Amino acid sequence: MDIQSQYEAWLACPAMPEELLADLRSMDESAKNDSFYRDLAFGTGGLRGVLGAGTNRMNFFTVMRATRGLGAYLKEAYDAPSVALSCDSRIHSRDFVELTAAVLGEMGIRVYLYPKLQPTPMLSFAVRHLGCSAGVMVTASHNPAKFNGYKVYGDDGCQITLEAADQITGYIQRQPVLADALPALQPCLDSGIVSYITEETIEAYYERILSLRVHPCDVPLHVVYSPLNGAGNVPVREILRRMGNIRVDVVAEQEHPDGHFPTCPYPNPEIREAMDLAIRKCVETGADLCFATDPDSDRMGAGVRVGNEVTLISGNEMGVLMLDYLSSHRTSASALPPVAVKTIVSTNMADALCQKRGIELRNVLTGFKFICEQIHFLDEQNQTDRFLFGFEESYGYLSGTFVRDKDAVNASLLLCEMAANLKAEGKTLLDRLAELRREFGFFAQETLTFQYEGQDGALRMQAIMKDLRRPLADFPDPLIRSARRVDYLNDDTGLPKSDVVEFNLENGWKFIIRPSGTEPKLKAYLFTRGADQPAAREALAALKPLVSSVCQ
Repeated sequence: MDIQSQYEAWLACPAMPEELLADLRSMDESAKNDSFYRDLAFGTGGLRGVLGAGTNRMNFFTVMRATRGLGAYLKEAYDAPSVALSCDSRIHSRDFVELTAAVLGEMGIRVYLYPKLQPTPMLSFAVRHLGCSAGVMVTASHNPAKFNGYKVYGDDGCQITLEAADQITGYIQRQPVLADALPALQPCLDSGIVSYITEETIEAYYERILSLRVHPCDVPLHVVYSPLNGAGNVPVREILRRMGNIRVDVVAEQEHPDGHFPTCPYPNPEIREAMDLAIRKCVETGADLCFATDPDSDRMGAGVRVGNEVTLISGNEMGVLMLDYLSSHRTSASALPPVAVKTIVSTNMADALCQKRGIELRNVLTGFKFICEQIHFLDEQNQTDRFLFGFEESYGYLSGTFVRDKDAVNASLLLCEMAANLKAEGKTLLDRLAELRREFGFFAQETLTFQYEGQDGALRMQAIMKDLRRPLADFPDPLIRSARRVDYLNDDTGLPKSDVVEFNLENGWKFIIRPSGTEPKLKAYLFTRGADQPAAREALAALKPLVSSVCQ
C-alpha cells in the first residue's frame, strides 16, 4: 500500500484517538512521508520511535500490532505463556503498557502487571522471579520526551536475542496494522488473566539489591539525588534509606514522574545539562556527591564535590572505580578467576586492571544484552558465582545476577557504599581515580554523535558505513591509511556480526564507529593514552577532527 493510501486508511479508522487524528490532519507531505515510509523497526531492543500517528511512529496501533505478534510467538513457543509488564514515566507509557496487557489477556496469555511505574531492572527481575516466558518494558530510556519505546525480554530476564527478534518480527508482519477498536484492560483484570504484581516481588528485589553490599560502612554520607522525573525515585531512595548511613537531598524539580521532562530536554545523566540542578544543589547543601538516574533507571551518572566545584565522573571512570572496589573486596569459594565483562567501546583501563588483579575480562559487542549473555554462559557451566561485574561506557553497571540488564538501583548502592568507605579513609572517588591512573596508566575517551534524521538520514548513515570499509589506501589521511582496521560485520572477530568498524592507529590511538541501535545517529568512540592525563586529553583533542571528517 502506498503512503497516501496508508494515510487515508488511518484517517478513516474508527478507533483512531482524537490526538492521533489531529496529528494526521496537520501533516504536510514531508511529515506524511516520514510517518508512513516504513514500519517502525523491531529488533533486539524492541520498538523505539517518535510519538505520533503512522506506521513509523510509536502509538496505540504500532504497540497493539507488536503485542499481537509477540503474543503469537509466545503461544507457539510455550505451552502456557506468561508475561511481566512495566513502564516508566514517559508520555503514554501507562496507556501503552495497559494496552499491551489487554491485548495479551484477550489472547489468553497470563499477564503480571506492575500497578505503578517501575524501573527496567525491576521488570527484568520480575520476569525471573515470577517465572515468566517474557517481559515488556514500555520506555525510551534516556531519549528526549518526544520518544517512547517497547523493550522485550526473554524468559531469562535478558533482552531478546537476534534470533528471537527476527522470529517475533515475522509474527508482527502477519498482524493487521489497524483495528476497529482498542481492547480494554478491566475485563482482563476481572477475569484474572491479568493481575497486578504484588509487594512480595518488590520486596524480594529490594532484599536482593541489599545483598550486593560488599563492605558496609557506617560513616555518614550526604548525597543529592535526581530521578530526572523518571521511575527511579521510589526504589533508589528506599535502598539508600535501608543502608542507614546515607542522607539524601532530592532535586525537587526532577523528583516526580513527568514524561515532558520540563527541566532537561535530554534526560540522560551522561549529559551535563541533565545534571545541572543536581550539581547546583550539591554545592548549595555541601553534599559529598550528586547523582542521577535516567527515566527508566537503568543508567546512573554521578559527580563529586570539592569546595564549590563538582567534577562529573564518566561512565568509563565509574566502571573502573566499581570494578576496583568490587575486586578489592571479593570473596569466593571458586578456584576459577572472577569474570568481568565490558563492551568493546569501553575503556582499556579495565583491561590493565583485570590483568594485574587476575580477573578474566570478556569484551563483548555494544549493548548490555551481550554483557548479560555472558552471565547466561556462566549459568550453563554452573559458574554463576564467578560473575563479578559488567559495565559499559554509557553509564550502565551490574554487579548481581538476579537482574539481567543494567541496573541504576544496584549502581546507586555501589556508588554510595564505595564513597562512604573512601570518606572513612579521608578520600573521595576522585582521589581513588587518581591513584588508579597512577597504577594502571592514563587513558582518555570520548564519544561523538552525528545525527541523521528521516529517510535521507538513514541512507546517509548507510553510505558512511560503506565508505569506512573502502580500501585503506583510498583514505586521504595518512594515519588512517596506515591503520589496522577491524570490521565486525565481515571479519572473524569471534563475536556476532555487527555493523561496527574499528581503526587502530600506529600512534596508539583508536576509534570505533557504529550506527546507534535506537536513534538516527552514528556514534564514534575515541580512545587515547598519554604519559599523564593532560597528555591523554590533548591526544583526544587531536583525534576528534580526524574522526569527524569520516563521519560527515
